[in-house]
Amino acid sequence: MMKYKLGAGALSMKNLKARPVRTACLAAVVGILAFTLFGGSIITLNLRQGLSTMTKRFGADLMVVPAGASGQAQALLLRGGTNYFYFDGAIVDEIASTDGTACASPQFFLSSLSESCCDAMVQLIAYDPATDFVVQPWIAEKYRGTVVDGQLVVGSRIAVRTDNTIRLIGNSYPVAARLSQSASGLDTSIFMTMNTMRLLVARARADGYNNFAVQEKEMNRGAVSAVLVKSDTALPPSRLARTIRQENEGVDVLVSQGIFSALATTLSGFVSYIRIFSAALWILAVIILAAVFSLSIHERKKEFALLRILGATRKKLIAIVLGESSLAGLAGGAAGIVLGSLAVFPFSTLISERLELPYLDAPLLGIIPLAAGSLFLSILAGSLASLYAALRISAAETYFTMREGE
Repeated sequence: MMKYKLGAGALSMKNLKARPVRTACLAAVVGILAFTLFGGSIITLNLRQGLSTMTKRFGADLMVVPAGASGQAQALLLRGGTNYFYFDGAIVDEIASTDGTACASPQFFLSSLSESCCDAMVQLIAYDPATDFVVQPWIAEKYRGTVVDGQLVVGSRIAVRTDNTIRLIGNSYPVAARLSQSASGLDTSIFMTMNTMRLLVARARADGYNNFAVQEKEMNRGAVSAVLVKSDTALPPSRLARTIRQENEGVDVLVSQGIFSALATTLSGFVSYIRIFSAALWILAVIILAAVFSLSIHERKKEFALLRILGATRKKLIAIVLGESSLAGLAGGAAGIVLGSLAVFPFSTLISERLELPYLDAPLLGIIPLAAGSLFLSILAGSLASLYAALRISAAETYFTMREGE
């Protein structure tokens, strides 16, 4: 007769297979825990990634806009959408000559139509190639050439036709480059030179589109929508903003540091909530699993007593129980991580829109440690939950356990 020596791991696996309902319930509890831990961690990481990318991408210390337009400008920057507003372009030179200004560059905003003339209704932003210090460095990451008049540069979330063109206001325009993600509203914008904007509006008028009469008039008189400002390193942006407000009537000044600080505060509160919820859920899962294991071990007292009679040591009994909980935790944790991935990654755009916060998918190297950490905590939860029951059953006297109920 051949003899087989079953180790603690093999016995644990056989016990789990022999009780599929109990095993499924244990794995389900751990799966919910892993789903929350991993999903929450990924969302938190993506929010941090989004805020960091947006802060680096904006590139300007200040954004000067017409008085009363600061809310629209901030919404355009953070959430996208379409807006336009104008003030006298002479302010560009005034800001550029202000003490503490290192660079100043104008932008002109226009909204495309939502008719059959256009592939989409998007924000159109014209920049001045001679003074721009924000858009062109961004373009250079994806396109080594020079964007010439008549070409467009699209945000990362703008759909482009197969022939690498996009249709706007009755005409098709070639797309020179698609920008990298910025986790901001600029991902749904289209950029072009000032001359291209003039060409676009002139073509629209020639084709019978009269929706841009006001915008064309503003452009012809030299109006601009915003002035992006880079402050001198010797002068804090907040002080330069105060000077610009004092020296120029009818303007609002957005300080990027203030915008991003407010976002960071909001993000910090959201992350704290996720952490507290995850910690509470982890403790609750341990308690529930401990109760389940205690009941299960109580029902299996004679089974463990029989193992003791057959020669199993107390340490082996503990190893069997911990093995069962660890395997259940591993299965449930893996399932929870997979479900968490399916719930988060395909819906990144929807999550970003719902949260109204900078949100950008983190790289794989950042995700792997989160998956490993979530799996470890899931296994640890199962092991801790079963530890008390394992110690109790190993300490029970075999003789009295076998005589119970006689």
